[in-house]
Amino acid sequence: MNASRERNGSGDDQPEPEGIDRSGADRSGIDRPDTTERGPMADAGRSVPRIGGAPQRLGMSESSSELNRNYTFDQFVVGPCNRLSHAAALAVGDNPGHAYNPLFVHGNVGLGKTHLLQAICHETRRKDENARVLYLSCEEFTNRFINAIQNGRLDSFRNDHRTADVLVIDDIQFLAGKEKTQDEFFHTFNALYNANRQIVLSSDRKPTDIATVEERLVSRFKWGLVVEMEVPCLETRAAIVRRKARSRQVEISEDVAFLIAKRIDTNIRELEGAINKVLGVAQITERPITVELVEEALRGVIASRARPITVSDVITLVTTEFSVSARELTGKGRAQTVSLPRQICMFIARQLTELSYEEIGRSFSDRDHTTVLYGVRKVEKRMRDDRLIRDLVTNLIVRLRSN
Repeated sequence: MNASRERNGSGDDQPEPEGIDRSGADRSGIDRPDTTERGPMADAGRSVPRIGGAPQRLGMSESSSELNRNYTFDQFVVGPCNRLSHAAALAVGDNPGHAYNPLFVHGNVGLGKTHLLQAICHETRRKDENARVLYLSCEEFTNRFINAIQNGRLDSFRNDHRTADVLVIDDIQFLAGKEKTQDEFFHTFNALYNANRQIVLSSDRKPTDIATVEERLVSRFKWGLVVEMEVPCLETRAAIVRRKARSRQVEISEDVAFLIAKRIDTNIRELEGAINKVLGVAQITERPITVELVEEALRGVIASRARPITVSDVITLVTTEFSVSARELTGKGRAQTVSLPRQICMFIARQLTELSYEEIGRSFSDRDHTTVLYGVRKVEKRMRDDRLIRDLVTNLIVRLRSN
């Protein structure tokens, strides 16, 4: 697929050289495996563990993601930030294929999306031990598809994935840029939906903000229920601290729980890491867990540490400011109303992230290094010549940093 840059001279991107394939497909036309996220494949020939029962035959050489036995509904701490997500997941686990289909859960990393998805799997199998429940990361789905084509087992792949009673895909945003995998997932989605089989998806952003995913898929993601998981409030974080400590047979005081919760307010993963450190220090030093010990153990941990700004954060803010959609901003449109916000996105992403020009370009229909560089320089010139543009861009940067 030859991406084209927007024309020079009208505020648009320059034309891209012909003959360059930036679609993410190899010479055979198959999407490349995504190896940047979790979900390593198991050794060929391993049987796939079935949730709570005998091995599940998937007809593929790779295994599905392992389920965490602690990721159940009764181990999930419910608060204002996740009450709707929890209720929706509980309804799906109780009545898959009928309550909310599909269920799409989105939110930043470390907020409990994977916990809820796996809790649905556990609950479904608890109610029906014969149910075919398939839990995969998006990377694993992509790799399975690629291997099926390369090994001539596409029919087996389709049979395995389109006959599951519950299909759960974690981090569906990694379908972005994988055209052939998107097409395969589209047909898998249709087959499951039409058969009243449950589909559950998670993402780090809402469906409309997933760049370079086909509109027909985005539309289907919204057919059921889309719910957001937010950063837990102080009380919820304190409850999580006590629950995590109790799971390790340790009781801690309310003062200690609130101190840890105040110190870590970014996400649950970092909160759990802080708990582990406190419990570890207490065990090694053979001391009781007191406020003083927590202060000592977490010395140097900065309270309210902000997570890194991402290109997605920039896109979300710019789309709101300019009243354009994320799909328009990351697409190939050449209109001035889209190209200027896009170039401002590229400029801000370069200023506030550690990504290279090439890495930034991947979020904008796989534009290359020179296209992003051109956009950044164009904004730099506009800021020098136009006070309104300079004030606008500066204000956007301040807002992103403050958030």
